[in-house]
Amino acid sequence: MQLRDLSGTITSPDIPGPQDFTEARAAVDRLCLIYDTATGFLRDAFTRALAGEIPTGRIRAFYPEIRLTTSTYAKIDSRLSFGHVSGPGTHATTITRPDLFRAYLEQQLGLLIDNHGVPVRVRVSDTPMPVHFAVAGDADLSVPREGGAEFTLRDVFDVPDLSTTNDHIVNGTWKHDAEGAAPLAPFTAQRVDYSLARLAHYTATDPCHFQNYVLFTNYQFYVAEFETYARRMLADPDSGYSAFVSTGNALITSGDAPLPVPDRLPQMPAYHLKRADGSGITLVNIGVGPSNAKTATDHIAVLRPHAWIMVGHCAGLRNSQSLGDFVLAHAYLREDRVLDADLPAWVPIPALAEIQIALQEAVAVETQLDGFDLKRVMRTGTVASVDNRNWELRDQSGPVQRLSQSRAVALDMESATIAANGFRFRVPYGTLLCVSDKPLQGELKLPGMASEFYKSQVARHLMIGIRAMESLRKMPLDRIHSRKLRSFEETAFL
Repeated sequence: MQLRDLSGTITSPDIPGPQDFTEARAAVDRLCLIYDTATGFLRDAFTRALAGEIPTGRIRAFYPEIRLTTSTYAKIDSRLSFGHVSGPGTHATTITRPDLFRAYLEQQLGLLIDNHGVPVRVRVSDTPMPVHFAVAGDADLSVPREGGAEFTLRDVFDVPDLSTTNDHIVNGTWKHDAEGAAPLAPFTAQRVDYSLARLAHYTATDPCHFQNYVLFTNYQFYVAEFETYARRMLADPDSGYSAFVSTGNALITSGDAPLPVPDRLPQMPAYHLKRADGSGITLVNIGVGPSNAKTATDHIAVLRPHAWIMVGHCAGLRNSQSLGDFVLAHAYLREDRVLDADLPAWVPIPALAEIQIALQEAVAVETQLDGFDLKRVMRTGTVASVDNRNWELRDQSGPVQRLSQSRAVALDMESATIAANGFRFRVPYGTLLCVSDKPLQGELKLPGMASEFYKSQVARHLMIGIRAMESLRKMPLDRIHSRKLRSFEETAFL
C-alpha cells in the first residue's frame, strides 16, 4: 500500500481492515497477524536498506490497536477491580508483542466482552512502530548508531519518540486521543516496547522469562540460595517448576545440569524459576539505592506481574531489635524523593492485607514461631527509605528527629520506592526486611559481623519470600489485585 503526504511517498504493509470480535482468542489472533505483518515488513525493508537497497521514500508500519465502545452507565459486578470501563464512551490502547502477552490479553479481553456484552474492535492504529523495536527480536539485526549506515535512518524509518513514550496514563495526567478515546490499558505499545528493551539490557535475560511473582533484593548473596532452591525444585517432579533461567538466558530443566558462569554480571541480574503458566518466581538483584529500585520497577511493571516484594537488608532503629530480626513494613517514609515528580509525597502508600498476611504467615512457618512469640523476631512498622547510604555521617539532629516522629523501626534505600511504584503501577507490593546493622546503637555493618550475618540469615530470609509468593500464587486474581490500588477513573486492563 502506498500513501502520499507532503514529505513524499510512504510505503506501508497491506493489512486487513478493522474487525469486531466477540471471542477473545480470535481477537488476539488478529492482533498477532497485524503485529507480525508490521514487524516482518519493517525487518525486510531494513535488511534490504542495510544491504544497499535504500528506499526512495519513507517506510512505515503501525502498531495494532484494540477499541471498545459502550453506551450505557449500567453497573457491572463492582467487586472486580478490573475487566470493565467506568462509563460509556470509547476506550482504546495500542498493543505490542501479542505473542508475549497472549494469556494476559485473552483474559482482559474476555472480561471486557463478558462484562459489557459488546464486541472489541481490532484495527491498525495511527501510531508508527519504531524500527528499533521491530528488529529487537532478531539476533541477526541491530540498528546502527547515527551515521553508521549509508542512509539517514530517521529519513526512512520511524525511531522511538520519547514525546509519546511516557507514564501519563498511570500517573493520571493523560488526555483523550484525537478521536476522543480514553485509555484502555495502563501502558501504550511504545512504552511497553521501550521497557522490554531496557529489561533485556539491565537484567541480561529476555523479558519472556519473567514470572508473575517477583522478589527484589539488594545483595547478590541471595542469588546462590535461590539457585540452590531452584535446583531442588527441578529435581522434584511434583514441584510444578519447569526450568531455571540465569544470566545470558542460560536455561536448565534438571537439578544437576551445569550453568555457565558469566564473564560479568549485568547491572541488575535477574533469575527466573519458571512454571509453564508463568506463575513462577523471578528474583532480581537491583543493587543499592532508590534510583535502581525505580529503574527496575518502571520496566518490570509493563509485564503486569501479580505481586512484587522486597526482601532486602535494613538498619534497625530500635534498641530492642537484634541483628537478623525481620521488619514487615506497614507504612513507608519516603525520604528518597526519587518518585516525587510522578507520585507526590502526600499520597499515602497503604499496606495491602493480602501481602501482609502472606509474609507474616511465611515468617511464622520458617521460624516455627506464632502469635505473641513471633514478636521476638519480627516487628511490624514504618520503614524509612533514604537516598544517602552514608546518612549516619551527617548531622543527626534532623534525620533522627524525623525518624522518631514517623515511628520508623527500620531504614533502607529501596523499599519505599518499590512500594510507591507498586502503588503507582497498580502492582501488589510488600516489604520484608532483615536487620543487618543498628547504627544508632553502634552496631555498624563491618566485615566480620556482616559475614556471620549473611551466613546465618540469607537462606531463611529468602525462603520466607518464596513461601509468601507460593501462597499468593494460590490466591484468586480478583482478591490479590485489590481495589485499593485502583482510582475512580481506571483503565479496564490490569
